[in-house]
Amino acid sequence: MNIANIKKLLEQVRDGDCLPDEAMERLRDLPYEDLGFAHLDHHRPLRQGMPEVIFCQGKTTDQVVEIVSRILEVNGEVLATRAVPEIYRAVAKACPQAKYHEPARVITIRDPGHAGKKSTIGKILVVSAGTADIPIAEEAAITAQMMGSTVRRLYDVGVAGLHRLLSKKSRLREARVIVVVAGMEGALPSVVGGLVDKPVIAVPTSVGYGSSFGGLAPLLTMLNSCAAGVAVVNIDNGFGAGCLAHRINL
Repeated sequence: MNIANIKKLLEQVRDGDCLPDEAMERLRDLPYEDLGFAHLDHHRPLRQGMPEVIFCQGKTTDQVVEIVSRILEVNGEVLATRAVPEIYRAVAKACPQAKYHEPARVITIRDPGHAGKKSTIGKILVVSAGTADIPIAEEAAITAQMMGSTVRRLYDVGVAGLHRLLSKKSRLREARVIVVVAGMEGALPSVVGGLVDKPVIAVPTSVGYGSSFGGLAPLLTMLNSCAAGVAVVNIDNGFGAGCLAHRINL
């Protein structure tokens, strides 16, 4: 139930096209709905402009399907992260319009008739150091797109071949916010941060050999960046990076 839909409902009550009791029934599940195993925050679109996002990892398939169905019915769109193919197949049976973004392990459902997103200003550029970092980069990109931002991608331009990045400097300059995803030693965000005058969101990934400690090494590298204007999210947190990039872009 986003701002645009509530405004429309109130206008219908004002114009006599909807009885107050009917409007109350439609607003009954605000601010949340108790499913027993989950409390769905249907009020979130009013506070943050985006329905509650479903983190599938750790939930049963049946739980995810029920949550998806309820969020879709109330809010008209769904973003579910860390979804394995088995969960997607079950969701698709209940919601045939569901789309699975396999590299990102993300399920999206969007009702074209649902309105209410704020206009964004510019483009978000999502950059990955290597091909192995693409799944996390795609999670960031799809998240920002679902929230309403225009997103461009620039993949496999890490510091092992810096000429690949330098040949795309025009794309860096065109972006309003840049998300940089890197594993191994995690040096790419510092390089990008030293080339541009826009916010850089660094995302360490768990890609790397044993001494990267599952992403801890690139996380520490990014936190110790000497480039100005670089912020860091948690290891493999593509969703958090995409969300932050979109909010900066509003």
